[in-house]
Amino acid sequence: MSWKHELDELAKRKAMSLQMGGADKVARQAARGKLNARERLEGLLDFDGFDEIGGLAGRGRYTEEGALIDSAPSNFLFGRGRINGRRVVATCDDFTVRGGASDAAIYRKFIVAEQMAHELRLPIIRMIDGTGGGGSVKSLEVMGHTYVPMVPGWDHVVKNLETVPVVALALGPTAGLGAARAVASHYSVMVKGLSQIFTAGPAVVAALGETQDKESLGGSKIHTRNGVIDDEATDEEDAFLRARKFLSYLPDYAGAPLVRTDCKDPTDRRDETLLSIVPRDKTKAYNMRKIVDALFDKDSVFEMGRHWGRASITAFARLDGWPVAVLANDPMFLGGSWTADTAEKAKRFTETAQLFGLPVINLVDNPGFMIGLEAERTATIRRGVEAMNAIYRADVPWASVIIRKAYGVAGAAMSNAERFPYRVAWPSGDWGSLPIDGGVEVAYRAELEAADDPAAELAKIKARLANVSSPFRTAEAFGVENIIDPRETRTWLCEFINLVMR
Repeated sequence: MSWKHELDELAKRKAMSLQMGGADKVARQAARGKLNARERLEGLLDFDGFDEIGGLAGRGRYTEEGALIDSAPSNFLFGRGRINGRRVVATCDDFTVRGGASDAAIYRKFIVAEQMAHELRLPIIRMIDGTGGGGSVKSLEVMGHTYVPMVPGWDHVVKNLETVPVVALALGPTAGLGAARAVASHYSVMVKGLSQIFTAGPAVVAALGETQDKESLGGSKIHTRNGVIDDEATDEEDAFLRARKFLSYLPDYAGAPLVRTDCKDPTDRRDETLLSIVPRDKTKAYNMRKIVDALFDKDSVFEMGRHWGRASITAFARLDGWPVAVLANDPMFLGGSWTADTAEKAKRFTETAQLFGLPVINLVDNPGFMIGLEAERTATIRRGVEAMNAIYRADVPWASVIIRKAYGVAGAAMSNAERFPYRVAWPSGDWGSLPIDGGVEVAYRAELEAADDPAAELAKIKARLANVSSPFRTAEAFGVENIIDPRETRTWLCEFINLVMR
């Protein structure tokens, strides 16, 4: 009365599932320079393996007597694994089975994977490589009917965005539902030259009279510059590394405690280059990323979204081992002015920090919202106010360092002014409702017109205003809480983080 026969069949079915779409299609995947689904899971996860769930799911073929001939596995794999020792839900599309199309995926697996992440409060990683939601039009003939569109389980996708870290790696041509799954994440990556994202692919777009190939329609050069996708990896291994790095700063779920790592970088480390890194000439730019690298724990800075919303630098980093979210203006792009996409980037980043309880460090050099016709056409003021609203809604610990400029409404968005202002300024601080240099001629028009020498009179006025605009005058009026030596900034920030995380 042994169960050996059933165990033999179980082993047979497991072996079939490991063959994926078959040797020919697996070889074709490799010829395209792509890892297969199981290689991807192995590359992403720690060495102690992957506990697959639903590995037997698929479509079997049987003899008239009911004996199994073979079984085509589902093209959606998921299960438990570890990243940096922490449990995660890992999912992966298998392009070797029906091109990753959802009509071959057994949709309940997709639902259960998202449910698992939400209910067990585990980070989820989606490795996406598929043609979209419904497969080809030809499948409708097999079904015998069409259907009203729906995405089963999408409510769990939404819940996960509110509860656990979600990472999406686009690892091949990704259309329709696959593209939506990539975007519905806290962090997303494409592989340069290997992955493309589009609402509909080139063959469908051709019906509109547009002739495009996959790369020109939806390559990483497009989507990492427009904010659809956060980052561009050089290859799949680089994408896995970025995913692991991103997750290393975050708790397992919203509300869980942050994890502090060992730090050998002294909290009182002084970087002498900070003393002269900001030019005295306000019209000259400087490298804000050098300041970021100098202030935070060595080798801890992980920047995201570098190619879009470029006037804002967004990064995770560590201070005395504690993870923090870093916002910084980049004066090397439009002087650091907030464009519409810069504001959108700052908003999304602030919301992520708020969700996962990361303290925010804001390094401020914001001359204001971008102006001009293009700024008006792109609704800069609306996007800017939305970013400001996100900052005012945030209640995570927040520290601001005014490096140089802080002007107008955009400058006021450095923090919620109604909260305790944990804030300092460098001696290079320059602030106000608008830059003085740009408003002198208008404000003093009558005096200049009446002067015998308007140019000399203008110089005198600017000299007087330069004294008034000194940051020390603001400090005297307690308009800014403290002015510090730039070389002391790291110490000040480390004191802040250990105060709020005690």
